[in-house]
Amino acid sequence: QVQLVESGGGLVQAGGSLRLACAASGRAFSSYAMAWFRQAPGKEREFVAAINWRGAYYADSVKGRFTISRDNVKNTVYLQMNSLKPEDTAVYYCARRFGDVITTQYDYPYWGQGTQVTVSS
Repeated sequence: QVQLVESGGGLVQAGGSLRLACAASGRAFSSYAMAWFRQAPGKEREFVAAINWRGAYYADSVKGRFTISRDNVKNTVYLQMNSLKPEDTAVYYCARRFGDVITTQYDYPYWGQGTQVTVSS
């Protein structure tokens, strides 16, 4: 059974930084595309960033501020979030799929439980 466990969320002031982590169970971690999505209250879940063997991909809203990375030895993917804005406030979810990066949530079969990020103004 694949499990994804996020950590690192919290409350931060605008302009601050947070680093999220997502630890994955199972084998062949490096073969999977790993992604971060977020969902703000009253809004749909949206793509934030993803990474696979081809490279990293970002939503326009976070380019230049967020960095996704992975450690294939630790089976962990990270999301470094800098210059945070109040509009980044959301529950952040880690997701995994085999193969290419897809920016829509419906093609990711495995999800973590989410971690809350709150950015105060």
